[in-house]
Amino acid sequence: MEVDGSYLLARTLKEEGVEHLFFLMGGPNYEIVNNSEDFGIKTIDFRHEQAAAMAAHGYARVTGKPGVTTAASGPGTLNLLTGQYVAWADCAPMITLGGAGPISDFGRDGFQEVDQISVFEPISKAVMRPTDPARYPEHVSAAFRIATSGRPGPVYIDCNEDVLYGKVEEADAVAPSRSASNARPAGDPELIKNAVKMLAEAKSPMVFAGGGVWWSQAYDELRQLVERMGIPFYTSPMSRGLLPDDHEMSFPAARSGAFQKADVVLIAGTRLNWMMTFGSRIAPGSKIIQIDIHGAELGHNRSIDIGIEGDAKSVLRQMVDEAERTGFESKAKSPWIESLRAADLERRERVAPLENSEQRPIHPLRLCKELREVMDRDAILAVDGNEILHYGRQSVPTFVPGHRLNSGPSGCMGVGLPYALGAKIAKPSKQVVALHGDGSLGLNIQDFDTAVRHNLPIVIVVSNNEGWTARVEGIRKPGRELGFTRFDKVAEALGGHGELVEDPKDIRPALERAFDAGVPAIVNVRTDPTARALSRFVGSKME
Repeated sequence: MEVDGSYLLARTLKEEGVEHLFFLMGGPNYEIVNNSEDFGIKTIDFRHEQAAAMAAHGYARVTGKPGVTTAASGPGTLNLLTGQYVAWADCAPMITLGGAGPISDFGRDGFQEVDQISVFEPISKAVMRPTDPARYPEHVSAAFRIATSGRPGPVYIDCNEDVLYGKVEEADAVAPSRSASNARPAGDPELIKNAVKMLAEAKSPMVFAGGGVWWSQAYDELRQLVERMGIPFYTSPMSRGLLPDDHEMSFPAARSGAFQKADVVLIAGTRLNWMMTFGSRIAPGSKIIQIDIHGAELGHNRSIDIGIEGDAKSVLRQMVDEAERTGFESKAKSPWIESLRAADLERRERVAPLENSEQRPIHPLRLCKELREVMDRDAILAVDGNEILHYGRQSVPTFVPGHRLNSGPSGCMGVGLPYALGAKIAKPSKQVVALHGDGSLGLNIQDFDTAVRHNLPIVIVVSNNEGWTARVEGIRKPGRELGFTRFDKVAEALGGHGELVEDPKDIRPALERAFDAGVPAIVNVRTDPTARALSRFVGSKME
């Protein structure tokens, strides 16, 4: 049977287990979408390509599988770029199918001609440009293998018009090569022994875990290690929920002190990047054990004592087994644990007055407190902003792996609503919440319409402080003031549920009505413009 490249591409997506395709219509990718639908893949069209890419990323974060997105040539594909960058910075697997003009027109000033390969290459784990339609199965299958193996990341495929519509016999298409499962490289046994010995001899050890633990699905091994050794744990912001925030070894409000007082820090699957002030958040005299599947990451930005290259699931399993073999004495009742518990309690008591404040405009911590008391334990929460991002980090817990989404190391604004859409598509039975600042919500508000059209009843909660960042007396912030945007009216105009809240006592009833509405909802809460969360980047373009 004679088929075209679009058919072979879509067939391979189906064979790779793709269930959803995120897109905005346009040429030359029409037939990718049509064929995908014919193969039973659900397609979700967006109002802006950036939101489609971010939703695909959110989908990947929740499912652990690559999100797949496609867009029209030129401007359409370039609009995917920010979403691709965020996934690249976050080391998240994604497959981006960029529409492109015919190869035969290259160098002739063809319609929407731009070297998309060169544009995407710096922010992709790999880039591809198939030139023969018969090779789409080979290229697409390889893209999935690359995106999900080792350190994950997004792969870009340039989909040129003359290749997509080129005809071949289906029997002549190149058969893809697939692996039944990804390799899980183990750590050097001698290094494992040394690492466990170092933790056993420590007085105040801690674990710092991140995305590598999530992508390797190693949260059960992390739990076993933490519980067997009696060691407190912390996670990177995007990895909240690897273990429940109310776990007996979790002391989130004592985080800063723990990093400064720990004598041994086990870093599992996360980077010492700017979010960790390049390693300086850890006390200078602390010993560091680092686990990472990407060998170049070991010792990057900060010298370490033991570097273990390997898959987090395999290495943590080795460490648990070694602890059992050596009779590791649990530190669960040590003075170290008691000091963290006391510091955590003291911090919670200190912020309690703000969490229960009756002030108007409403303090963001009161909003966070009301939200956490209404949310389901297994709710998926996306947080997007500056002040509210930091307040949410301090006061809204997560209890399930893969159920916390935020801007990650890119610090990108506008991700909250699209992440929530991707999460709801991935887990339609789960409660999905986007906790937004008003500035960040404005960046992709048009895709609230996507939520309505596709019947995705997410709840967006807006901490509306009338601008970007907090208003600080005596500090000039050009462009800070946005006025009070009636996002609740926007929700109503687009066919959703909207509520305005100005009194603290009205927050909870409004949230409950939003969750019960059965349609996408926005709860627009007027919060204190002068409430200023702790942030290293005061005055930056964040909301």
